[in-house]
Order: sequence, then C-alpha cells, then structure tokens
Amino acid sequence: MKVVITCGLLLLLALAARTQTPQMYYQSGGDKFLVKEGSKLDLKTHATGFTGDYTDKKQAVKDLQTNVERLHELQDVLYAHDTYSLLIIFQAMDAAGKDGAIEHVMSGVNPQGCQVVSFKQPSTDERDHDYLWRCQKALPERGKIGIFNRSHYEEVLVVRVHPEILQSSQLPADVKNDKNIWKKRFEHIRDWEQHLVENGTQILKFFLNVSKDEQKQRFLSRINEPEKNWKFAMGDVKERGHWDEYMKAYTEALSATSTKAAPWYVIPADKKWFTRLAVSEIIVKKLESMDLHYPVVTEAHKVELAEAKKLLEAES
Repeated sequence: MKVVITCGLLLLLALAARTQTPQMYYQSGGDKFLVKEGSKLDLKTHATGFTGDYTDKKQAVKDLQTNVERLHELQDVLYAHDTYSLLIIFQAMDAAGKDGAIEHVMSGVNPQGCQVVSFKQPSTDERDHDYLWRCQKALPERGKIGIFNRSHYEEVLVVRVHPEILQSSQLPADVKNDKNIWKKRFEHIRDWEQHLVENGTQILKFFLNVSKDEQKQRFLSRINEPEKNWKFAMGDVKERGHWDEYMKAYTEALSATSTKAAPWYVIPADKKWFTRLAVSEIIVKKLESMDLHYPVVTEAHKVELAEAKKLLEAES
C-alpha cells in the first residue's frame, strides 16, 4: 500500500511540474471528450484537429511518456490486486490511428498483463453464434488490460451501413427484417456492458475522430511511400464513399451506448501525438479511480517470509 501511495505522490509532483498539461481537459473524468449518458452527440461540434493548449509536439510526447510510466505502475497493481480487469475499446474510420495509439500508449505495459484483439470479418464459426459471442470469449481476465481493436460495435456500424451483411447472416427472417433491430442491439450492448462492469470488468471506449481530409492524406501517404503500401487496400477507398453513412451510424451508436459505467470518448485524431496523449490521460485517470492496491500480507505469511530470510542468509 505504501508503494502505491508513494507512486501517487511522485505523479502529482510530476504533473505539477508540467508547463503545459492536458489535466484541464480531464478534471471530471474526461469531460472535454466524454459523451455523457443520455445526451445527443453531434460530431460536427467535436474538432478533429483540437490540441488544447499544446502547440509543441515535443511537450505532448514528453507528457505522454509520463503517463506511459504511470500506466506501467498502475498495471502492476491491477495485476497484483487481481479483482478488476480493464477493457479498452477502439473504434474509428480507416487510417484514424488506432494501431499507433495502442502501440504508443501501451508501450510501457508488461506484455504478460495485456492482450490486444483485432476483430475483422467474422469467421464461419463466429457467424454461427450470436454477435456478442466472439467478444465475450476474448475478454481480459482479472488483473489484466484487454484492448479491442474494433469490437462488437461493428455490428451496429459496418453491418448497418451495409445491410446486405445482415441479410446474409444466419438469423431468423423476422430478426433480419425487424425495423427496430438497431435500437434492440443498442439495448443488448448496454445490458452486456453493464453486466461486465458489475462483474469487475471496467470499460473505456474511444472513438478516434479523424477528418475526411486527413484520412485522404493518410491514404495518399500509404500509396506514395513504398514501405506503407502494405497498409492500403482498395476497399478502404470504397468504404470512404460511405463516409456520411458511417458518421450517422457512429453518432447514433455512441449516443445510445455511452453510459456512466461504460463511457464513450470522442478523441480528436488529426494530430496523432495529441490523440495518444489524450487516450493515455483518460486510461491513467480510470485506473487511479479504481482503488487498486497490492494484496495485504497476512501475519502467517510474514512469519514464513522471516523464516525464508533466515534460511537464505544462513546459506554458506
């Protein structure tokens, strides 16, 4: 317990020393980017190029490193505490920077305590189960951080934009043709996430909000730079043609499923360095709010430790 308190004091000193800090945007749990439960989201009011008071990328990178180090400390306590897990969900349009955010924010985490699952087109086995099944079986165990790179939300995003996917599924006809299917799926998701939280899996959800112009530049970069060619697929451009439909789907999904227990954050994504900083800040704040602590050593265990110490010191 003393170790955790000491780390917390060191973090406060480090934050106080910052000349520029993202703290002002997260004083109430990330209110600047939080989609409040019951509110109607308007993505047009969320500036994709927002960087707060940051004009210097170097300062943001420095502050990100502070958060990465703090995250490493908190993950160790999360693992030892073995009561909670943390599920972090990333959703975004192509080229918004999900992979880079995961790489940089989690760069200091012990790989043994973290798992990343990328959800792509469902397999035959996955299609033969309900749409939450593949995510249910990929949940992090207690003490660990789980990251979903895309998630069950694809079933109310890409499936909604492309109704032929729903019609080709093995669902009963009355389900596929239900005019209220999206409303019902939002209810399923809220109930499922509430169930997870009540059983120890804390949830954070990030929508990386990239502009259409910035996506275009990133696509061109993938085409023009040979070492990035592998990242580009023609399907990316085809999906871009559905931009407005996706924005409508995201707006409704985030509004309907952002709850106090499992909140959505709309993170500006045109400046990758700020995206990573903002995400790291919210994750650190969440872990600090979870009242994590190292297990209390029993008196019997202390006696065993003392005996073990004597034996080891007595060795020739």
